Amino acid sequence: MPVTERALELALTAAQAAADKKAHDISVIDVADQIYITDAFVIASASNERQVIAIVDAIEEALINLPEKAKPVRREGQNQGRWVLLDYVDIVVHVQHSEEREFYALDRLWKDCPIIPFVDRDMVDATAGTEAP
Repeated sequence: MPVTERALELALTAAQAAADKKAHDISVIDVADQIYITDAFVIASASNERQVIAIVDAIEEALINLPEKAKPVRREGQNQGRWVLLDYVDIVVHVQHSEEREFYALDRLWKDCPIIPFVDRDMVDATAGTEAP
């Protein structure tokens, strides 16, 4: 069973909130067919602990401001600021320091799962004003 519409909305909102705080290497992975406890993973990287916390805060704010508010049922790793996990049941968000991202390689672990396309709206806005040669 593919990712639900609700999970897709949460995942893409979380990914955009992360992008707005300058997260990099943002991946949205459909894990619905592989595990039954969630539909999608959002994985984002940050270059330092402060940025990890800022990204997590932005994601929580964006998801609580949706018409159907979403609050995490579990939050882990906040104190260290190296890898914070937000569990929204429909999605699980991983915000990792770049070193943890490289070491744990969640993308490789879930490489057989479909990738959900995510395009940062700021990148779309930036390219909208340019003409192709």
